[in-house]
Amino acid sequence: MFIYLSKKIAIPNNIHLKCVSWNKDQGFIACGGDDGLLRVLKLETQTDDAKIKGLAAPSNLSMNQTLEGHSGAVQVVTWNEQYEKLTTSDQNGLIIVWMLYKGAWYEEMINNRNKSVVRSMSWNADGQKICIVYEDGAVIVGSVDGNRIWGKELKGNQLAHVAWSPDSKILLFGMANGEVHIYDNQGNFIMKMTISCLTNATGAISIAGIHWYAGTGGYVEPDCPCLAICFDNGRCQIMRYENDENPVCIDTLMNVVSIQWNHCGSVLAVAGSLRASNVDKEFNVVQFYTPFGEHLRTLKVPGKQMTGVAWEGGGLRIGLAVDSYIYFANIRPDYKWGYCCSTVVYAYTKPDRQEYCVVFWDTKNNEKFVKYVKSLMSITTSGDFCILASKADDTQPQYVLILCNSIGTPLDSKYIDIDPLFVTMTKTHVIAASKEAFYLWQYRVAKKLTALEINQLTRTKKEGRERVYHIDSNPSGATDSGQDFAKAFTATRDPICCITATDKTLIVGRESGTLHRYSLPNVVLIQKYTLNNRAYYLSLNCNSSRLAVIDIAGVLTLLDLEVRTSTDDSAGNHASAGDPSKFERKDVWDMKWANDNPDLFAMMEKTRMYVFRNLDPEEPIQTSGYICNFEDLEIKSVLLDEILKDPERPNKDNLINFEIRSLRDSRALIEKVGIEDASQFIEDNPHPRLWRLLAEAALQKLDLKMAEQAFVRCKDYQGIEFVKRLGNLQSEPMKQAEVAAYFGSFEEAERMYLDMDRRDLAISLRIKLGDWFRVLQLLKSGSGDCDDSLLEQAYNAVGDYFADRQKWVNAVQYYLQGRNQERLAECYYMLEDYDGLERLTTLLPENHKLLPEIGQMFATVGMCEQAVNAYLKCNQPKAAVDTCVHLNQWNKAVELTRTYNMKEIKSLLSKYASHLLEKNKTLEVVELYRKAHHFLDAAKLMFKIADAEAEKRTRPLRVKKLYVLAARLVENYHEQVKTSQQSKAKGKKSEATFALAGLLEEDATSSDNRIVDNAWRGAEAYHFFLLAQRQLYEGYMENAMRTALHLREYEDIIPVVEIYSLLAICAAASQAFGTCSQAFIKLESLQSLDPEQRQLYEDLALEIFTKHSPKDSHTLEPDLSSEGADGKLPTCIVTGLAIQEYQFWMCSVCKHCALEHEIRKYSCCPLCHSPVV
Repeated sequence: MFIYLSKKIAIPNNIHLKCVSWNKDQGFIACGGDDGLLRVLKLETQTDDAKIKGLAAPSNLSMNQTLEGHSGAVQVVTWNEQYEKLTTSDQNGLIIVWMLYKGAWYEEMINNRNKSVVRSMSWNADGQKICIVYEDGAVIVGSVDGNRIWGKELKGNQLAHVAWSPDSKILLFGMANGEVHIYDNQGNFIMKMTISCLTNATGAISIAGIHWYAGTGGYVEPDCPCLAICFDNGRCQIMRYENDENPVCIDTLMNVVSIQWNHCGSVLAVAGSLRASNVDKEFNVVQFYTPFGEHLRTLKVPGKQMTGVAWEGGGLRIGLAVDSYIYFANIRPDYKWGYCCSTVVYAYTKPDRQEYCVVFWDTKNNEKFVKYVKSLMSITTSGDFCILASKADDTQPQYVLILCNSIGTPLDSKYIDIDPLFVTMTKTHVIAASKEAFYLWQYRVAKKLTALEINQLTRTKKEGRERVYHIDSNPSGATDSGQDFAKAFTATRDPICCITATDKTLIVGRESGTLHRYSLPNVVLIQKYTLNNRAYYLSLNCNSSRLAVIDIAGVLTLLDLEVRTSTDDSAGNHASAGDPSKFERKDVWDMKWANDNPDLFAMMEKTRMYVFRNLDPEEPIQTSGYICNFEDLEIKSVLLDEILKDPERPNKDNLINFEIRSLRDSRALIEKVGIEDASQFIEDNPHPRLWRLLAEAALQKLDLKMAEQAFVRCKDYQGIEFVKRLGNLQSEPMKQAEVAAYFGSFEEAERMYLDMDRRDLAISLRIKLGDWFRVLQLLKSGSGDCDDSLLEQAYNAVGDYFADRQKWVNAVQYYLQGRNQERLAECYYMLEDYDGLERLTTLLPENHKLLPEIGQMFATVGMCEQAVNAYLKCNQPKAAVDTCVHLNQWNKAVELTRTYNMKEIKSLLSKYASHLLEKNKTLEVVELYRKAHHFLDAAKLMFKIADAEAEKRTRPLRVKKLYVLAARLVENYHEQVKTSQQSKAKGKKSEATFALAGLLEEDATSSDNRIVDNAWRGAEAYHFFLLAQRQLYEGYMENAMRTALHLREYEDIIPVVEIYSLLAICAAASQAFGTCSQAFIKLESLQSLDPEQRQLYEDLALEIFTKHSPKDSHTLEPDLSSEGADGKLPTCIVTGLAIQEYQFWMCSVCKHCALEHEIRKYSCCPLCHSPVV
């Protein structure tokens, strides 16, 4: 930062000031002094020129009001910004609260204890409460509306200072003896503060000031020290919080009277006096420190006794109460900023975020890109790139350099161990320096590299690209690897204080005033120079022949580097100091060399910008901007002060372009005198920019010869070509139109073309500009037919315009007219207009290249059928199947694979089946196999389900249904095998042959014969089980018994206990006790029964057979038994009886029989439920 005194206001009658306070929000300045003096002033800028803003604008007192009310010396003034109140107190203890009413200050409240004097008053951060401390130990906390909240007497303590914590939970009381006590906001004592900065201090001390920054402008970095306590002996400590055991301690070596933080807690001003070492006289100074105790600047202030210091709200000015004057000093802060590729990069802090907000503001397009960086240290720019240096991590001292482009995209980064206090960059290197060492990083950016460069890139090892040198080393460039990182941390007596570099030279400045000059890229120490003062800022001109140095006092000097001497360099030799010219300027805080002229530079001196050509200054320009760029005789400057007042909305008004005198003169000559004379002037003061100016003026006058000469002089090949093209044109209006287009007056050029009836040229001009809306208008406006292909192109380009801005509805209208099916599909998809997409699918011809994309679009939103249609239309059945699988439409997938005879159905099915089985969805797997005609696999699973259900003792009817379904699947399998054999066999073969072949194939393929051969056995068992019970309940006892006897064949399917229990009941019911007895014998002999159940059966048998003898009441007729002459007789599925007749009915599906007269009552087969034919 740089600071200089700018204004002085005298208080009438030489009344000495005691205190000063600056209202941060409204800008009022209150100053109190002897004899009840209390004044409120306000400085406001008054300028008619909109370009002159900020500190450069002249400021006058817009308010200068004396506030009457105090009789004694006013000792304390404090503002409440939130409620626009001023609180003042004098030596008699009188407190007055003042309020603003219609532009003037009036008394609002008065308070006087009449006991003691007020030593300090402090409003809390939100302006709701005030704490007043009296010398005798009394403390009063009141509200903004004048009510007392609490009061307390601190016995035996003399109070001197008070401060609120930012969250208003803690009060700090500074005692007259130098102690600081911590209380809560209700007045309860917590602890004494540890004062570390007073170790080894002797004599009586008092507190000069306590200021706790409330965080209203954000913090410089997370966990930043913000509580400053300073003593009159110059010792100061800055703490992170009230009981910080490790504060930052400073010894300012001065007698301190007052301290204050700036608006964002980044600078602490310490005001007081300093005793000069050689004279007895003391002089007033303000020292400026960072929150970490680093000294920034010293401001000497005239006068005898300084009594107060106050920062302006924006931190750009500081007010100092000295004797009977208020001095104002302007501050030029060291903003973290840079300029690259017409982008201003700047950083600021926000109260709600810990990180720095870094804004990349593209001034050309007025766009901004924001990036958040934690613990940002600096921003450095060069060419098109920018380096952000920051702390990598709080836990270890490591730092990171991030290389960004002009929109803030990180391109590369390097972690380094040295502290990058000073960073500079060239087109190829980044140089970062700590106090002891400097680090070089040869950065690479992915641009269009030639094959040779890529080759070099692969050969260059990392070691070659990163090097570290200690400042005390003497690199010769030959054997030096620059890799000794350990040496980089060795302390030095003469630390580095600034650096700068160009492509071939690196200059490092040291605190003693020595400058080291190294060559780049191979670092060799070429020469050392000695300056009188410590350098603060260094800058090399574009050919590295001259160095500009601004020292810490703001004095700019120049140093010629190119002067050489044959004598050896020695300390006393004149040559070792370069060739110092007599040039010297004071109060300089910024300067920039021209990028294209080694003798041209611009510099900022206070609030004036000077341009120097060959060390001759041009007349100054009033501005307080920071210089961004100096090129083509134009200086681009940015008013960072104004931008940072509202950093989220940078305004182009805060960018100022200045033309230097030769450019202004040339322009004036061309306009007023003529091209010939101007040409002579430019010949005498040649510069490409001036030749270009002349060329453009000649073009406008259609002086093609002069224009061509000027274009040649400024090496503008396109310009030369353009002039030649103009020369070939015959018509004058045509030339004028071309020139208008060249200068960007496109409306005028178009009008000229249309006046010449050359609509085609107007259209081609608009096409070049990409203004397709106008192209459409021109195409439609003309008489006669326009080119259809061009019209379509225009429609599509307008569609593209809307699509790029995601205005899909508008885009669709134009794409429809432009018949652009590819983009139409995209728009429909983005609009989720799937009907439109479906219509497009039907309109497209078969095998159109867009169909697979549309299929993919449908697939992504789960519209399987439409996706399949699209894929099938472009003859991609495999993609259709994949989509079905992806969307779990397996039946559709199976159907497609069958339709298109695709091989991979087997693997597909097994995948899906295993997926379903994992989820325990067995019935879905059965359904899948059934649809896929894998009947045997389906049947196996179905039998498993049926067996499982039977084991669970589920309702028998459900189990029967499951077995029937399984058996039906086996029948389907038989049918399938049979038909496959028929299709395989060629020629005339009998059906019997087919059937036989089918059975043989079944035998060969079927591993599970039980399932295939006895498919219906389970269904039969449960059918007869249910039938027997139905007959029993309906009263057909004998039939029930016969059916139950038939059940004995199915002991492997139905539990034996159930069969014989049923048989016993049916036999007992039909008086066949012999059969019943046999059933009981079987039940009692079952091994599966436990003894208790067996005992129950025995008891029941005893009970029955004591009443009835175990004989059947009538014997079963042998002819009704199920054994016929030829073996086993079929069983009727309606009655459960054996069929004795020769004619009977047989089911076409399950092949089970029934008596003809019985089946007539049924419409469906009682077993398999297929219709009776």
